[in-house]
Amino acid sequence: MKFGNVLILASTLATAILPLTNVASAQIVALGASNVEGYGVSSSEAWPAQLESILRAKGSSAHITNAGVSGNTTGEVLARLSSAVPDGTRVVILGIGAFNDVRTGGSVDGARANIATIKKQLTGRGIRVVDALGTMKSVMHQPGMLQADHIHLTAEGHHRLAMQLAGSVR
Repeated sequence: MKFGNVLILASTLATAILPLTNVASAQIVALGASNVEGYGVSSSEAWPAQLESILRAKGSSAHITNAGVSGNTTGEVLARLSSAVPDGTRVVILGIGAFNDVRTGGSVDGARANIATIKKQLTGRGIRVVDALGTMKSVMHQPGMLQADHIHLTAEGHHRLAMQLAGSVR
């Protein structure tokens, strides 16, 4: 997702939260798989929508586009990068790890390579990337934040993630 001059990227790599500038006019894309899309919760409960609401309550006019697709591997995210992250995007929050890659026969190393390529392509376009995976994993380890499948965030998990990301992109 675009957000000012910050890109939020969640992946299997270390978390990197970059400072925002001109937050009032920022555009953000939340990019990833099911925990970005909001599997098992309503679209308004998914963290990208909640993050946009939180930022707007703080006076930002930022718009966050939810480009999460349940089941996507890092290769599938890479393949749709150009269409998912339009020109003019300032920040991408990436919410993808190796889980779907491994689940479908891929490898952690392959996922890491794809994530590195995603980051490189985005930064090459002048888009700032925020890797939200570390923050997401931290929320997932808290009691009551995961659905019964132990994979997907609950509505409260999405809310906590949005709150933590909002604090990181002030």
